[in-house]
Amino acid sequence: MANEIARRLRKVMTPQEVKLWVHLRALKKQGFHFRRQVPREGYIVDFACLKSKIIIEIDGAHHGEPANSQRDAERDAKLVAAGFKVLRFWNNEVNGNLDGVVETIYREAKVRRQSLP
Repeated sequence: MANEIARRLRKVMTPQEVKLWVHLRALKKQGFHFRRQVPREGYIVDFACLKSKIIIEIDGAHHGEPANSQRDAERDAKLVAAGFKVLRFWNNEVNGNLDGVVETIYREAKVRRQSLP
């Protein structure tokens, strides 16, 4: 069931997810293989690099609402407990500072790759 939902979500990515996806795919040359809409720990995460154990979430305005913010915190805690580093970026960060977002992701992936067994 999760795989079917993930497949469907890959077809309806937000403009910000599409923008970032193009850049994450380019990081494969540096040895980082990112996947999109990945089932993990009972959730479907926007992007994941499983070797570096990084999850990237791109958040729209609705994530700022208290109920959604609480759910995000619970979700992040579960993913962190499973050994992942969760990086969250707002849509406007992807729109206004895509290079900075990609640099942050690349830097974190490099650090994580070096520190994981």
